[in-house]
Amino acid sequence: MNYMKANKEAWEEAFDHRRDGWGEDVVENIRRRPDFYINPTIKSVLDQAQLASKKIAHFCCNNGRELLSIVQYYGAEGTGFDIAENLVSQGNRSSGELGLSCDFIAENILEIGPEHYQSFDIVLFTIGAITWFQDLEALFKVVSLCLKDKGMMILHEIHPVMNMLPLPGEEGYRSDIPVVLEHKYFTEEPWLETSGMGYISGEYESKTFTSFAHSMSEIVNGILKSDMEIKLLNEYDYDIGLSDAYEGKGLPLSMLLVSAKR
Repeated sequence: MNYMKANKEAWEEAFDHRRDGWGEDVVENIRRRPDFYINPTIKSVLDQAQLASKKIAHFCCNNGRELLSIVQYYGAEGTGFDIAENLVSQGNRSSGELGLSCDFIAENILEIGPEHYQSFDIVLFTIGAITWFQDLEALFKVVSLCLKDKGMMILHEIHPVMNMLPLPGEEGYRSDIPVVLEHKYFTEEPWLETSGMGYISGEYESKTFTSFAHSMSEIVNGILKSDMEIKLLNEYDYDIGLSDAYEGKGLPLSMLLVSAKR
């Protein structure tokens, strides 16, 4: 089975196994505080982008909570793309309740059609997005096609070094040893996981999630080969979603990359 089709089924199954109430507080949280789901690192870039009435796309948007926050807070127009139809449906329901100019589309990112080309001022990726794509050059070419001239891509992601570190509960993790490099930095072998999507569903015997580790050079070169130039690359010693087990140890755990279409 094509890994994209398998991942679609795994994500939709995870949503069907979601914890009671998962995602149902998004509307309330955004009404109470419009920037509730905007990470401060991303916000530092968006604050300078004069987003009012501009169009922003969020690739791999999950249930849309981050994009909804951005649209509400900045007065932008949003379009979210995600492979899982039920996650997208929840996003559209939330958008309708909030009355926002924000829609969500169930789509394989690599198959986004020409009706979306040259459409967006910003394309956004947030934590745990690019790992679902085997070929980053193909992914970033879609980004470039969808951006308007001089449009901007914002990538806020797990640092590639983080993929080398075993997490608590995984084989190889040692709480008594500060750093253990358990996994290869350069590898074409996919990660195969069959225990659900923890933050949504908890653990269960699930359909297979297939993801890929990417080196920094893969990320940078994929962008440069896609008619974009890098404007900013920052690395941080804090985690943005996997585990805080390695924080404060001087390791690069997350990154922010901003590029612009030439």
